[in-house]
Amino acid sequence: MSETKSPAIACQNVWQVFGEGAEKALTDAIARSGNDPDAAARHLRESGLIPAVQDACFEVKEGELFVIMGLSGSGKSTLVRCISRLLQATGGEIRIHDENIVTASKQRLIELRREKLGMVFQHFGLFPHMTVLDNVAYPLRVQGISGKKRRKKAMEVVELVGLSGREHHYPRELSGGQRQRVGIARSLVGDCEVWFLDEPFSALDPLIRRQLQDEFLQIQQTLKTTIVFITHDINEALKLADRIAIMRDGKIVQIGTPTEIVLNPVDDYVREFSKDVVKGRHAKVGSVMSPGTEGAGPDDPGLRTDMTLDTALARCMELYQPVPVHGAGGEIVGTVNPADLAAALQAEET
Repeated sequence: MSETKSPAIACQNVWQVFGEGAEKALTDAIARSGNDPDAAARHLRESGLIPAVQDACFEVKEGELFVIMGLSGSGKSTLVRCISRLLQATGGEIRIHDENIVTASKQRLIELRREKLGMVFQHFGLFPHMTVLDNVAYPLRVQGISGKKRRKKAMEVVELVGLSGREHHYPRELSGGQRQRVGIARSLVGDCEVWFLDEPFSALDPLIRRQLQDEFLQIQQTLKTTIVFITHDINEALKLADRIAIMRDGKIVQIGTPTEIVLNPVDDYVREFSKDVVKGRHAKVGSVMSPGTEGAGPDDPGLRTDMTLDTALARCMELYQPVPVHGAGGEIVGTVNPADLAAALQAEET
């Protein structure tokens, strides 16, 4: 029997509390509340402290693109800073590839950031006196890698992010989108295993932002890196994510696939995020089909479980009987009635 693969990231009961004496206050609040996170957060606020992240528990699978989203002040950026140890979590356990980084030494953190962890933020932080190639190669220079070897590796990553021909330009000679590509390349040059991105495209114009999102997905498909991506934009989250965690007031209120978030919001807060989303562009056929092949008619328009409702409905809108749905391997795994596709598209409109 094969062993279950450990998650790339595992967070268990993670708290980030701001204020004097936060660690002791958190321990006391949890004890007073009987391990009720809501009550513990209330005790902390009554003591004048700020529970910015409250009892966060989740896992990120190897190679998964995991999006954390929420409004400003929801705690999403604070949480990713805890996971990457830019902030010391007040309580809980954070494991990256089974290593508890909450207790990692300063030296070990330096090693992890050089060897395993890549980070990209909204502000590019490029060195203005360095060329694109030198900016990208800088992490390798810090590692002591020889000039010829690091320039070769940096050039490979420059090509990956679409900046060939601009490797000798300076940041002032680049557009905003190009500068962000340099930041992305610099974070990737060390062959990171886990990649943290905190609203990397939010300062860009909409057209450039969409283009970079497309390129980002292509990079992810090529590298298969584990990614934690922060955004406040539901459309960006739905476009990029394998799964989405939605935060409110420091708490994770729902974790699910884009389809689950759109079709099955847990409360009005989550529903508000997705109210203007065109459901048919994100919900998949697999979410509305029935298992088995009973009742399927003779026509097969070639529907797949991962096909959006819009596309599926367009394929079979002239058919009135249930039609087969194919799995990833091409086998028939279920049926769906065109009427159910239409009903699912309209469910949130009424």
